[in-house]
Amino acid sequence: MKHLPDLLKKVAVVALLASAAGCASTDALNNDNLAIAAGFKVITPKKADQQAILAKLPKDKVTRVNYQGSTYYVLPDSLNNLAYVGGSPQYQEYQRLRVAKQLSNNNLEAAQMNEMDSMDWGGWGGWGGPAFVGFRR
Repeated sequence: MKHLPDLLKKVAVVALLASAAGCASTDALNNDNLAIAAGFKVITPKKADQQAILAKLPKDKVTRVNYQGSTYYVLPDSLNNLAYVGGSPQYQEYQRLRVAKQLSNNNLEAAQMNEMDSMDWGGWGGWGGPAFVGFRR
């Protein structure tokens, strides 16, 4: 019965690692979500000059753009022909949210590492256990 909590801990760690790996491939989606949370508006470029500007912008990066005498911050979504557009206050909030997300990710990673370190791997025999006896000289 004592081994059941250890098994549950190991299963939980594997599940956390798998979910973290799944989240790593959705950075573009997360950037879009952060932009919306920061107050950026979703714009579909209709004019030719807007489409030309959108095509030149780097993917997955907020870029400062001057358009018709005003300054905007634009995060392009070229796959969907969209742009997330905000002003200076929205951009500052976006930056704040990105930092908070990074700190959260770092804390999660540290917690996962601490969980792995606290596990009792002695049942596996370690690197010098009985499984490796045949390799000793």
